[in-house]
Order: sequence, then structure tokens, then C-alpha cells
Amino acid sequence: MSAPIYLDYQATTMIAPEARTAIQPYLDDKFGNPHSPHKMGREAAAAVEVARDQIQACLGADNGSLYFTSGATEATNWAIKGALATVPEDSRRIVTLATEHAAVLDSCEFLNQWGCPLTIVEVGADGLVDLAALDDAMDEDVALVAAMCVNNEIGVIQPIAEIGALAKRYGALMFCDAVQALGRVPVPWQHCDMIAMSGHKIHGPKGIGALWLADGVRPVPLMHGGGQEGDLRSGTLSPALCAGFGAAAKLMQQNRDADIVHVTALAELARRRFGNDWIINGSVTDRYPGNLNIRYPGLDAARLISDVRGVAFSAGSACASGSGRPSHVLSALGLSDVDARASIRLGFGRYTSEEELEAAIRLIVEAADAQANLTA
Repeated sequence: MSAPIYLDYQATTMIAPEARTAIQPYLDDKFGNPHSPHKMGREAAAAVEVARDQIQACLGADNGSLYFTSGATEATNWAIKGALATVPEDSRRIVTLATEHAAVLDSCEFLNQWGCPLTIVEVGADGLVDLAALDDAMDEDVALVAAMCVNNEIGVIQPIAEIGALAKRYGALMFCDAVQALGRVPVPWQHCDMIAMSGHKIHGPKGIGALWLADGVRPVPLMHGGGQEGDLRSGTLSPALCAGFGAAAKLMQQNRDADIVHVTALAELARRRFGNDWIINGSVTDRYPGNLNIRYPGLDAARLISDVRGVAFSAGSACASGSGRPSHVLSALGLSDVDARASIRLGFGRYTSEEELEAAIRLIVEAADAQANLTA
């Protein structure tokens, strides 16, 4: 049985051959602990530093510091909780958007229970925040603004530079979830104080992420112990995972232009093949083209996913796929539960061919039409 056509790039990506090659030596004879003083340890530590530079170069930041974590969820929790631990009690309000990832929203809700006021700003039907509405939500008591660059469910790109400038005007820190943006769209790092990233979303390994911190920003550690990452994040680093993440980031930087041309062509093909019966969720223009979130009125997306075994795609975030609840992102756009459950997300990228996408869309459309005919 052949493998399904993979169209779930927002959930995870296949590892790049170059990243796999970079990982292998540190699983074999170069297995030293990067925090040990002997030769093997120093060699492993050097690999970690090369990877750190590669990821920061992919981000485009020419200052600040990058710290490795177990993934973007840890980086997000550390940034938000660690930052709030450094601010005065009378200035601890958090402002975020209704369409943020669960790692952001749940971290903010956790802090809200501990006395940090939380303001969640709604978005428009296009998924974008109204900057005037965000400004209205701000005041001198705001400690942190959190906003995602490219939304993981609908692909819309928030105006991070403008949001960051607004945060700075009120003296607040700016946290950006750049998991879906790194290496794909420019991340306005100059307007951010903290940026979370993930390895497995850019053709690197799972289990590794990073938090970039602007100069002078030092959130309180979330994990305590040996203080291996600049006394800010404890735990023995995996040189293999770091090397794989670094190699993937280097490849994203090198292939950025070619990747976006390829992905844009795939997106245009997909829109033509689906036609007018399928409706795009979120902004049609301010979006990353490799994320196509669409709905077919009356569709049962969960049933469609089950019926189309030859294609791996989703109805939204992998993190919330088992909850049985409609997507909070689609609900924030004003979609009804029925429309939210009629929506699917297709994610494609560097390793997706036009032939694969054509075949996948044919299978999806045929199954959707068959479902519609049964319920007609």
C-alpha cells in the first residue's frame, strides 16, 4: 500500500535529507555531552553553536540571543510566564488575539488565574486584527502583547511590525509565535522582544525548538537545574536535534525564494481545481499561500478525512484535533459551528509536487461531492 499524499505541513513536515545527514554523526560516534569539558564534549558544543547561528540567520536577526528548548510550546510558556514574573504587580495585564495557538491562550489563562488580567482582542472575518481595536485595548498596565505571525490554522499573516510598535509605545513586551513563519515569510524581529520557533515545522526534527530574546530581555527561567542555556534554560541539549534544526533552518534560508515561488504556484493550482464551490477561510490576500483553509457548505469534514484515505490532511490544528470542538480560530472569524465543521486545511510545501496536489484534490472533491449527493 502506497503512502498517502501528504498535505498537512502545518502539523509537521518531513525531515529534509540535509537535516537527517546533519543529525546522524551525533547519534553515532559524536555522542558526547555538549556541556562536558573534554574533546567530545567540545565538539558537540561546537555543533550546537553552529546550529544556533544557522537558526538566527534564518530568522534574520543580527542581534539578540537564541536559546534552545524542547519545542515551541516550551518556548512560548517560558516567554509568557517568564516575562510576567519580571514585571510590577500593578502592570501585569496581557493582551493577545482570539486566534492565537493554544500554547499562548492557555498560558495566558493560567496567568489570569494567578492575578494577571487578560484581554483577548477579537479579529475580523478575514482573521486579521484591527489595529485601532488593539490600540483601544492597550494602556500603561499592559506588560505583554502576544501575537502569531502566520496563523497555523488559516495562514493569515498578522501585521507584527505594527503590533510590536504599538506594544513598545505602551512600554509592553512583544512576544511573537513565528513557528509557521520562520524561513517562509519575513519575521519583523526588530519589533519583537521574544520569538518562538520550532524545528519540525521547517523540515527539521521533532523535540527541538528555540526562543529568541532581544538584547536586555531575560524572562525568569521556566526550568531550573544546571542552567545550561545561559543560566536561563536548564537541561542537557541534544547536539543531534540542534544540528538537525540548524541544517533545516540553513536550507530554509537558502531555498526561501524558490520555495515561495513553488508554494504560490501550488496554491494557485489548488484554487483553480477547487473552484467557486469551496470558500477560503480568512483573508484571501494577507496569507501564506502554503496554508489553504477552505470550506464546502454542508460538508462533514471529519467524515471526509476518514473517507479520503489516500490523502493526509486535517480539519485544523493537530493540537486540538481530538477535542471534538469546532476550531476556536474559525469561530473567531464568525463562522457557525456547522461551517467550521465543514472546513478543511491543506498544507503543502517544498516536497509537494503539482501531480500529487492534483491527485489529492481530485480525491477530496470526488468524496465531498459523493457526500453531498448522499445528503441531498
